[in-house]
Order: sequence, then structure tokens, then C-alpha cells
Amino acid sequence: MSKILIKGNDALIRGAILAGCRLYFGYPITPASEIAEAAAKFIPKVGGTFLQAESEVAAINMVYGAASGGVRVMTASSSPGISLKQEGVSYAAGAELPCLIVDIMRGGPGLGNIAPEQADYNQVVKGGGHGNYKCPVLAPNSGQEMADMTFLAFDLAEKYRTPVYMLADGFTGQMMESVEFGEAKTDLPRHDWAVYGDKESKHNLISSIFLDAEDLEKHNIKLQEKYAEIEKNEVRVEEFMLEDAEYVLIGYGIISRILKTVVEQLRDEGHKVGLLRPKTLFPFPKNHIDKLTKKAKKFLVVEMSNGQMVDDVRLVVLGRKPIEFYGRMGGVVPSTKEVYDYAKSIID
Repeated sequence: MSKILIKGNDALIRGAILAGCRLYFGYPITPASEIAEAAAKFIPKVGGTFLQAESEVAAINMVYGAASGGVRVMTASSSPGISLKQEGVSYAAGAELPCLIVDIMRGGPGLGNIAPEQADYNQVVKGGGHGNYKCPVLAPNSGQEMADMTFLAFDLAEKYRTPVYMLADGFTGQMMESVEFGEAKTDLPRHDWAVYGDKESKHNLISSIFLDAEDLEKHNIKLQEKYAEIEKNEVRVEEFMLEDAEYVLIGYGIISRILKTVVEQLRDEGHKVGLLRPKTLFPFPKNHIDKLTKKAKKFLVVEMSNGQMVDDVRLVVLGRKPIEFYGRMGGVVPSTKEVYDYAKSIID
């Protein structure tokens, strides 16, 4: 084990290398550029390849080709760059190709700014590109998790043959923290579906083309069954002081760390408050929220957006309990005090 002070973006690449990633295709964009910089520096040192593509569109299609060869491959970008990749992500989902796609969110819409935001929730969690696909979405809230979740991301990608997103904000990507790194993964599997360029795999075909309507429907049904399995097996959350909570705060990413402080402050004042943090945004923790609905008086969802995840909370609660929303936009990170004041006003 080794522990170093490092940015979340840099920690992610070191974690990806330890997880067995040897190919990176991308195009730099702030606040995700350190990911490309670290990939260019370190991946060649372990015998891998870094390539700066001519565009985000080219990068995701390079990922498609590399993933077809059964290797661990990734790309990273920030909000408008992720928008450009969406068609390629749909193709990869349709061809059932495992890969890691990292989105370090910035302010928008349009060019926006380079400040942190959480407004990519809909385009990433809901699919983004065309067709009836979904991708597992992991939501780290620290540099440590940005490193650790790369192992989970690649394992999920290969287990279910699907692209996997890691969705973080510019704050988490740029923040310097102490991160501990473990041992490298060495037992990478050979996939019976991949094209390795040898006689054993020469008959494998990677494609998302189904021109007959009924054939395409069958393929879609197969994908929906896979997504149902992911929803059944892969939900991950952090629960904090929820045992007797009457007021439940919900947030992901950097917001969850602010909310944890707010919960501690309100607990010190005798209020029964707890935190639910989704670590996976798809699959969404529907059952956890449903159980909390039976005992909580009220929910408060906090996001750095106009309110996107809150819609998924509302779909679970279905009006059984009140849901409050507090959001900031444009790259503004809410202070602990303003969230505390808003939560206190709800309790009072």
C-alpha cells in the first residue's frame, strides 16, 4: 500500500492502470485535462498506449475499436465533450462493449465555464444517445473513490458487457487529497466474444447492426433483461445516521460531503436527520428510498443543478412524503451554512 497527496483526476488514472487499463483515447478539456495528462505520462510506462484523438467523436470510436479487442480501455472528458461522445456510446452499448467513460462535469449549458456542476445527470444516467440503452453510472465523492471505483467500473463493464460511466464534478476532480493505492490487478480474463486476431477468435463479430425490425427488437429485449439484472444486483449507497432519521438528506458527489457535515450539525442540536448517498446513479437506489419513505417525515434533495436526480426520488416516493429541493447552478458550490439554514427551515 502507498499513500500520496494527489488530485482526484490523477488518482483516477493511477487507479485505472492498477485495474488493468492499458489504452486511453481522449481529447483534453478542463476540468478533466489532468486525466489525459496523467494518462499520457503513465500509461506508456506500463506498456500501454495513450493517443490524443483529433476530437471527442474520434476518441469514443477508438474506444469502440479497442474494446472489441477485449482489452481494458477508457476515455474521459467534461460536459460538452461528453455530449459529442453520445452517438459512440450508443454504438458501444448496442455492440455490448465494456469500457470506462469518465465525465468531470463543468458548468453549462453551451460552453459554460470550468466550474463544477452536476447538470450532466440526465444525459449520462438516462442514456444520452439514441436508442433504448442505459449504462451503469458510478458517482465518487473523493479522490480515494475516484481511484477505487476504477476497479469496480472495469469489473462491471466486463461482467455485463457494457460501457460504464464514472460521473464526478470539477470540484472532486481538482481537489487534492490523500489517496491510498493497493495492488495491481493481474488476473485479467480472456473474453470468448472478443476479437484478438488469433484463430480462436477469428469468427467473433462485433456489431450493433440489426436491420430487421424483429431482430432489433430481440436485441433490445436482451439489453433490457441485462439492465434489469444490473438494477437487481449492483445498487450501491452510503447510509449515514439513517436508523432513526425523520428527515432524510439525499445528494451525490461533492454535495454528499457537504450534507454529511449538515447532518452532524443538526444531530448535535437534537434533530433526527440522516443522509442517503447514491454511489450508483444507475442503478438508482429505489428500494432504499422506498424503505425510508415508510418512516421519514420529509426528504431534502440537494444538487448542483436545476433538479435532475430529484425527479428520480419523486418517482420512488410518489407523493407519499414531501420532497424539498435545494439547488445551485452555473458552477456555484453551495456552502455548508446555506444548506444547513435551508434544512433547518424545513425542520422548524
